[in-house]
Amino acid sequence: MRTGWLVLLFVLAPAVAAQSGARPYAVEVTVTVQASPPQIALAWPTQASATGIAVYRRAQGATAWGAVVASLAGTATGYTDTTVTVGTAYEYRVSKAGTPAAHGFATAGIEVPAQHERGRVVLLCDNTHTAALAAELTRLEHDLEGDGWEVVRHDVAPTATVVSVKALITAAYNAAPATTRAVLIIGHVPVPYSGNFNPDAHPDHQGAWAADVFYGEMNGTWTDTSVNNTVATRPANQNIPGDGKYDQSNIPGQVELAVGRVDFFDMPAFATSELELLRNWLNKHHEFRHKVWSPQMRAVVDDNFGAFSGEAFASSAWRGFAPMFGPANVADADYFGSTTTGSYMWAYGCGGGSYTSCSGVGNTSNFANASNQCQAAFTSLFGSYFGDWDSPNNLMRASIANGKGLTCCWAGRPHWYFHGMALGETIGETLLQTQNRPTLSSFGNQQVHIALLGDPTLRMHVVAPATGPAAAQTGMAVDLTWTASADTVLGYHVYRRNGGAWSRLTTSPVAASAYSDTAPPLGAVDYMVRAYRLEQGSGSYFNLSQGVITSLTVIDLSGGSGGGGGGGGGKGKKDGGGCAVGAAGAWPVLALMVLWRRRRSGR
Repeated sequence: MRTGWLVLLFVLAPAVAAQSGARPYAVEVTVTVQASPPQIALAWPTQASATGIAVYRRAQGATAWGAVVASLAGTATGYTDTTVTVGTAYEYRVSKAGTPAAHGFATAGIEVPAQHERGRVVLLCDNTHTAALAAELTRLEHDLEGDGWEVVRHDVAPTATVVSVKALITAAYNAAPATTRAVLIIGHVPVPYSGNFNPDAHPDHQGAWAADVFYGEMNGTWTDTSVNNTVATRPANQNIPGDGKYDQSNIPGQVELAVGRVDFFDMPAFATSELELLRNWLNKHHEFRHKVWSPQMRAVVDDNFGAFSGEAFASSAWRGFAPMFGPANVADADYFGSTTTGSYMWAYGCGGGSYTSCSGVGNTSNFANASNQCQAAFTSLFGSYFGDWDSPNNLMRASIANGKGLTCCWAGRPHWYFHGMALGETIGETLLQTQNRPTLSSFGNQQVHIALLGDPTLRMHVVAPATGPAAAQTGMAVDLTWTASADTVLGYHVYRRNGGAWSRLTTSPVAASAYSDTAPPLGAVDYMVRAYRLEQGSGSYFNLSQGVITSLTVIDLSGGSGGGGGGGGGKGKKDGGGCAVGAAGAWPVLALMVLWRRRRSGR
């Protein structure tokens, strides 16, 4: 794939590589908007050696750019689009002609509507840990539901086949193809392998790589008949016909589902057990979603490759982080030196690698050091070998095992598209964009190794949720109360569920910390409250907090005097799961437990 000296350079990655060598390959686009008259203004730093700049626009989610909307002089540092409408999201591309060529992207909009429903996520849990993690996994399901997801859960044995696991996912997808969007794997659920390739260019690493994309691609053909290659040093990469590892190096079709994995199997560098590493990740995941921990809105880039013959691996970070934070809030600095002394929403590091190290950045032992914890929520690392993440003490998995790390990806071959997160997209959507369309890199495009470690449903902008929700029946109404969000918000939306899907009760957000449901259904009823605000990112969009849930059993008091008699009377007390229940005794609690178990099992 590459000449010998370039392969050697990729291994050694000498520290003399220019720290900012990849930055000129990125146009760092920032966005400002106004609602009246509506306009979206793009800005970028002066582009050295530019001979011209072209601006493209397309609807968010479109697959083709179409014609250039503006051809500008090389000295231009901005463009204002006045042909936009409030409430619509757009994607922009800014391409610089010259040496080097450079590109930048931004997703932008003005007061883009909130997403109350995000679709279906298939939750796959390693069944060797489900009993010990029962409370944390139930809380995870609540958190996913509280962000607008419908959860379909399956507990899976690590000894299952990848074919049987794919069948569970396919069944969930076929039941709701228009809305199923993601797969979240917790634990060592069987890992698919596929290919006869080596995107890090090392001959001893050619063969099948870990390929979770197999679980997200619904309609392509995967075969295990033609590849016969045993040159790889690591036995897991060796691929022969009929061994359960697939032939495809390129993804055989459009990827429908964003797959993310949290898997700490075979990580002996950590003093903590696999079970406790999973528990710790689930705890910090919950804290991030509820804004118990809130990293600073900034990023760090530790680039130990530089331009690298024009591949400029770190340009993924420079072009992706600019719309999120602005160039002034993206530091060119040491990865561990920065993230262990302060918090960052994003961190990127690249350098010559092994399965457990990245030259100039750090190694698995650094991440395992309990006294030196990284405080970056979203991370990306790039270098040789460790992009094949299903290996002992793997560096990428280590980056989310301790500290505050929640996700990690291998960005450089190919480049990733992070910019949509600045307007509220999930990191899973950035994964799908990277997998489904050719990127700016000539290596790794649409290949099966492109993967995400972590939760694909996570978003970057977190609104502090309401707390202390309570429900009480008064006559034939249910009165809800809650404690206000710690953030400045526009109000709250209220949702209800009575044995089925959530439905929104509020057309417009309510300003007060109370709401009365005057026509509740009888029986066990769940209520959810979500704070609502106008978020400023790469433009503006209406954002929703994590939902907080309370429950009660509504009984028929239409023939009585009202005022809270029977099982729904007065304010419900809290049970062990944090749900308000009526005061009639134990049977409402039992009913709620039965309903919850049925929902979790899909019955």
